[in-house]
Amino acid sequence: MKQADYAQAAAWLKTNPTFDELCARYPQEWSAVQDDIASIVQRGVPEELKRYLERLSSKAPRSASQGDILSQFIRSRMAHEAVKKLSLSALAADTGVTSGKLRFNWLNGFIAQRLLFARELERKPVSLSWFRLLWPLVWQKKRLMPLVQPRGIYCFYTRELVAELAALIGPRNCLEIGAGDGTLTRFLKARGVQVTATDNHGWNNSVSYPDWVVKLDACAALSKYKPEVAICSWPPAQNDFEHCVFETSSVHLYIVIGSRHRFAFGNWETYRKQQDFELIEDKRLSELLLPPELESAVLVFRRKQEQSDA
Repeated sequence: MKQADYAQAAAWLKTNPTFDELCARYPQEWSAVQDDIASIVQRGVPEELKRYLERLSSKAPRSASQGDILSQFIRSRMAHEAVKKLSLSALAADTGVTSGKLRFNWLNGFIAQRLLFARELERKPVSLSWFRLLWPLVWQKKRLMPLVQPRGIYCFYTRELVAELAALIGPRNCLEIGAGDGTLTRFLKARGVQVTATDNHGWNNSVSYPDWVVKLDACAALSKYKPEVAICSWPPAQNDFEHCVFETSSVHLYIVIGSRHRFAFGNWETYRKQQDFELIEDKRLSELLLPPELESAVLVFRRKQEQSDA
């Protein structure tokens, strides 16, 4: 591959093209990914799918050509997105709905709406006590996430979690990157946190962005606001922006909300390579994310210098 062609392709990929655009531009890579995933699914070994995603996400050997490096990166993006879609399809199949529109019945929908939303799909801080009381009455639980994920909703935040996050952040200025519709920032502001929501507005077809969610990609936002605390809820798997968090000298705390399944979110190669922050999974906070069937996780990165000064 010529240097100019590689540079042009790399520049296009940095614009965060949609999954459909990526597949249309690189049909050979998409065909290969489809064949790989189909073979793995047919064999029915979940760990094999995890290893496949990790292999695509790993650093290419030094001997690899620019074309090979680019192809591996493209296939990694495609595979992670395809697995997300596959997971949603599997969840929908588990509900018993194989055709027509997936939806709750009246009672299940009524309970879910009252528990999780202020109105329509506007989320509210969920009462954990009410959730524990009423959620067992919902027998169509597996329908929830397939219904809301296409609208950019990947989890629900309890009042208790928001209070804990507010205490963790304290008086420090905070920046939410990849904020989507700004729900988490809205909840934290109500708790008195100095937080700014930013997003590149790349999901206009599915997410309604309020005017106060600043249109900035993560790296530009970190450079502009120089926060002491950064937070991100469900960063995309193998994203190309989290390295900027660890490279921003003002950041002393980075909070990530994601999954216990590493292939589903975040750039784990970046997490492993950075050396300035200590990582823990806060299981107590993880249990305050809903629904529990989602197996969410809260990761907390603390700058090592801050720990030694404490």
